[in-house]
Amino acid sequence: MSVIEQMGLAALRRVDPERAHGLALLGLRMGAVPLPGLVTSDRLRTEVAGLRLPNPVGLAAGFDKNAVALSALSRAGFGFVEVGAATPRPQPGNPRPRLFRLTEDAAAINRFGFNNEGMEAIAARLAQRPRDMVLGLNLGANKDSADRAEDFARVLAHCGKWLDFATVNVSSPNTEKLRDLQGAAALSALLAGVMEAREWLPNRPPVFLKIAPDLSDAELGEVADVARQARVDAIIATNTTLSREGLQSPLKDQAGGLSGAPLFEKSTRVLARLSQLTAGDIPLIGVGGVGSAEQAYAKIRAGASAVQLYTALVFGGLSLAARIARGLDDLLARDGFDNVAQAVGTGREAWL
Repeated sequence: MSVIEQMGLAALRRVDPERAHGLALLGLRMGAVPLPGLVTSDRLRTEVAGLRLPNPVGLAAGFDKNAVALSALSRAGFGFVEVGAATPRPQPGNPRPRLFRLTEDAAAINRFGFNNEGMEAIAARLAQRPRDMVLGLNLGANKDSADRAEDFARVLAHCGKWLDFATVNVSSPNTEKLRDLQGAAALSALLAGVMEAREWLPNRPPVFLKIAPDLSDAELGEVADVARQARVDAIIATNTTLSREGLQSPLKDQAGGLSGAPLFEKSTRVLARLSQLTAGDIPLIGVGGVGSAEQAYAKIRAGASAVQLYTALVFGGLSLAARIARGLDDLLARDGFDNVAQAVGTGREAWL
């Protein structure tokens, strides 16, 4: 990390977390943040759900909710970028404060509640997207919707033609009863609607499913079965957790979803179990606590074909993505892998 980036992070940590987030996005849009450009190699290049990725390190949804910094993010060293979540209508989300920085735990708690400018504003930006990036949109539902399942399909139908992939997000803990849609019957119906909407799009983008880390083994089995039957193209494991186990920060009891370092072990165990349940039929993307090349490598060896990060950027800066990708290249070379795909699942048993 450069001295300039260290100074910038130190300044942002003195500011309210949500305001700091907004300033980081503003800096990206203004060109004030140094960007590494494309990070790739023969070892890092891979294909996931038909998407050709320059490297397997992605940006998770939530960093750029409204797709305002696409040009900069396309040059930030990520192999793929996910924006959103987007809902059919704009909504303000939950009252502030709703984002808490848990410095002692290298973590964050948020209860944003799908705050975003709505699918029409977001679609207008997606239409101007850089073409040299792999770009996805996290689909969400309005809090007061009469039919939340239909909301996901509506957002995909409106935005899908500009996307490389779309993610069905039924795992946010911050919209009341949203996680109920992870039940087998509700999830089957929801995915059927989304897949039908996808069929009407000229590009038919892959559809991913993002799940919670708090599912039981039986619930994970149900999700795997439904995802297979619905022909979901990939599963993202996992979203934030409601658990507060082992936290040190005085802010640990704030309501919302916990992300960052404390989530790493829990989310990786869910990932490994899901890898076992799906038996390689569905690609997996590992999320939760990734803050180093070693952790990205552990997710891949547990069964992930690619990884995503977000909270670690708060503590490691935007250059972290490129550093992780380059470090991952070194780890793969050390262990004799010619390509990252060869390493997927090779260490799964250690997490079961």
